[in-house]
Amino acid sequence: MPWKEPGKGDKDPWNSGSQQPPDLDDVFKNVGSKVKSIFGGGSGGQASGGSGSGSGGLLPLILVLLVFWVGWDAVHIIDEAERGVVLRFGKYTRILPPGINLTLPRPIESLTKVNVSNVRSMENRGQMLTQDENIVDLNYSVQYRVSDAQQFLFRVRDPELTLKEAAESALRESVGTNGLDFILSGAGREVVGNETGRVLQETLDRYESGIQITKFNLESSTAPQQVLAAFEDVNKAREDRERFVEEAQVHVNSVVPEARGAAARITQEAEGYRDATIALATGEADRFDLLRREYAKAPEVTRKRMYLQTMENVLGRSRKVLLDVESSGNVLYLPLDQLGGGSSSPGNMPPIVTPENSAQQPADRGAPRSSSREGRR
Repeated sequence: MPWKEPGKGDKDPWNSGSQQPPDLDDVFKNVGSKVKSIFGGGSGGQASGGSGSGSGGLLPLILVLLVFWVGWDAVHIIDEAERGVVLRFGKYTRILPPGINLTLPRPIESLTKVNVSNVRSMENRGQMLTQDENIVDLNYSVQYRVSDAQQFLFRVRDPELTLKEAAESALRESVGTNGLDFILSGAGREVVGNETGRVLQETLDRYESGIQITKFNLESSTAPQQVLAAFEDVNKAREDRERFVEEAQVHVNSVVPEARGAAARITQEAEGYRDATIALATGEADRFDLLRREYAKAPEVTRKRMYLQTMENVLGRSRKVLLDVESSGNVLYLPLDQLGGGSSSPGNMPPIVTPENSAQQPADRGAPRSSSREGRR
């Protein structure tokens, strides 16, 4: 809608009634006079009156701004994971704990917050020389946190760069005291990583860097790309050797117990045979002692009984039959072994020895027994 229309009068929204807008020149003159009165400028009674009115209007505003600025810059809220380092005119004074803390406003005191709970990480890689003069590629990472906020801010110029160079130096020291095969193995990487972490922490403590190493990870250790194929063959040969050793150990674990069991069995059998032999010998000695006592009591009877027992044992094992044909007359031969169902054959029958053919026995010993048996029948 236009401000002025024909026949409807003036509808200027900035000018209601007979009030006229202020002149810009007068506004600038008033502001300039007030500024001059504040800084001691102006003269005459009119100027003095203007100065008094100007200073009375700006002073409360300045005081309010000053209080607001002091409150905004002097009150600090520090989180639980942080510590506040306070500098007074650029010099360290104190460390503020977590919570609401007060400091003097800048530029008198300044506050720097440092996170001391967050675990930070740094990764790097490089080629290093081993003890046996071989080159190895290493990838490693360092996990750390800030242990002392003051030392972390002011003792070293660049803490992260210092950590990186100290880690590389510590790793070179540890790698230089071990061989390549040991470093490439899993157990070797763990040992080298632990040793490097220990040396790195000692170095940072000497620097007073305010850094605490939580973990040093030696992530990978490989041979250079130019000789990687040869080292893979070496690793395969090493794995084969370990496999053969394990198989041999399994064989040893299966054979040795069997051998020990057989040895124990033989030992027990020998001990049993020894005990049996000793018992038999002891029994024979006791029997002989009893026989000696009986012989001392009745020598003739004992001697005859011993003779008969001896002849019974000797003739019982003999395969010849002795008959007295002169007193007995006819001789009857019966194959008792065959009639009784024995397993012996006719050829195994013992020959009958008589006084007539005893003289011819050596001559006929070579002839078949069956023919002599048929002649006797």
